[in-house]
Amino acid sequence: MSRHYLRTASALAALTFATVGLTAVTAPAAQAAEDQVAKLPISSYSALVVDSVHERVYVTDDRRVRTAGLVQVYNFEGQKVGSLTTDSSPSGMALSADSATLYVSQSTGILSFDTVTQERTGQAYANYYVDCPRDVAFAGGKQWYTEVPALSDCDTRQSWLYGVEGSQVFQTGWNDMGRLRLASGPQAPDRLVMGQSRTAGVTNDPFVTTFDASGDTLVRGPERRFADSEGKGALDLKDIAQSADGQRIAVADAAGGTRLLEAADLSDAPVPYQPLPTDATASAVSFSGDRKYIARGASAAGSTPDLLIQPADPEDRTAPLEFAFDGALDGNRIAPRGLGWSQDGARLFAVTTNTYGTEYWLHVIQPPAAQFDSRFTGSLTTAPSQAVVGEPLGLRGRLEVDGPAPTEPLKVSAVRHDANGDRKLAAVEVDADGSFTVLDVPSLVGEATYTVSFTGDVTRRPAQDITLTVPVAKAPTAIALTAPAEAIKSAGLEITGRLTAQGRPLPAGIALTVTRTDRQGTGTLTSAAVASDGTFRINDLPRATGAVTYEVAYPGDDLHTGATAAATIRVRR
Repeated sequence: MSRHYLRTASALAALTFATVGLTAVTAPAAQAAEDQVAKLPISSYSALVVDSVHERVYVTDDRRVRTAGLVQVYNFEGQKVGSLTTDSSPSGMALSADSATLYVSQSTGILSFDTVTQERTGQAYANYYVDCPRDVAFAGGKQWYTEVPALSDCDTRQSWLYGVEGSQVFQTGWNDMGRLRLASGPQAPDRLVMGQSRTAGVTNDPFVTTFDASGDTLVRGPERRFADSEGKGALDLKDIAQSADGQRIAVADAAGGTRLLEAADLSDAPVPYQPLPTDATASAVSFSGDRKYIARGASAAGSTPDLLIQPADPEDRTAPLEFAFDGALDGNRIAPRGLGWSQDGARLFAVTTNTYGTEYWLHVIQPPAAQFDSRFTGSLTTAPSQAVVGEPLGLRGRLEVDGPAPTEPLKVSAVRHDANGDRKLAAVEVDADGSFTVLDVPSLVGEATYTVSFTGDVTRRPAQDITLTVPVAKAPTAIALTAPAEAIKSAGLEITGRLTAQGRPLPAGIALTVTRTDRQGTGTLTSAAVASDGTFRINDLPRATGAVTYEVAYPGDDLHTGATAAATIRVRR
């Protein structure tokens, strides 16, 4: 998985794929990487379209407002080069088969833009003015779009499929509940793929189906639902993609992972792709135009990969390239429908988002020819050996990596889990010999479990996490007394002292217990108040002569141990 040399999110390589498989064809020195990440000026996301002919990437948001909107335009280096203005919020997009026209949906219909001049060239007016987003596709030489004829509750209403010829809109008659997703492309120019999203209006058994768009009438082909007789295994559609040869359809199913279907009848392909990593939820899928690779996007936490790039042939079990996104500067998961390839397979464009779906980034990924392994060696140790609440603790370990030496220091990150939950610690650099020390200040007494992660860099796969459970003790305290060696009984005596503690500061208002032991027995005196600087004072008029012992005690609290100290004074008449 990739980071910018262990930056908090993915790094983007400046290398191209090997011509065969995913093996290196260059010397290790060529495994350099260049970060190409653009922060998108949107707070929601709808669609991504890649125009390989003109080397442009188009991105739309999903704001659902009636004011003018923008389609963001980027080049293949991740630089913003312009925008296309729409009358209201854009949502769906589709590219014509010759890449000459970009179709963009908005509230009043479907706009068309010239991909060379970036000028608007026309509009097909829809039957309804709606606030619900439309999906758009281009198949059989025509535009197709979905429409929910409503201004609200878009995911719970009936969605209809329309076609466009020129500027004329016609109804196909096909409809169903909830959000209907469309997919098409040059792989099968006459095929339109439709998938039903699992929304509030569709909870039972969503479908995937195909249409033949070659004639004047749209002809539906096979249909597939996935729930069993008990209603389990229903589709949770996030994305659809057709293979470069048009023979198969891949579905990103948040409930079932990456499904690979035969396009002819939507049956399961004989050999599926290997499962996504544990705890990774499918969110996007895309085939490269050169027929070699598939990119599978996911939502995953920490060092679990969010993106796998591997051979499109599921029988080729070459280890995938893995990328983890886990940081405030680059997002931490692949957005639904957030992947698109250049036609030659040299670049993958990925849209990432944060946990809340309020920020988005465009990554231009030119994966390296190979990734090397990494691993933690030995076990974690602590310094000091006994962890104390409120005191610095170092967790020491060693990371071993294969492949070329990194050009910048690698970094590891760690999470502390205790009774208060999880706390992410600051990432630390790995020394040239692989050693590292993660620093923490435990905040609770009890057990703290530390998980240290290396999420890889552009040429290294992530290491398996390493954990250590550490018992955290109370912080020690100490009492120091200053007392005279002798005293006169009638004159009284004074003892001074100081209470000190490690860890967190002691609370205000502490009173120390004072006991006196002489030949008449042991008794408790008035407690000693501790000042803010830890000092205290004890004054007493002894009741007996001879050896008198004063013992001062602090009982401790939730974070600190108790402490005692004693002083013996010879009292004379």
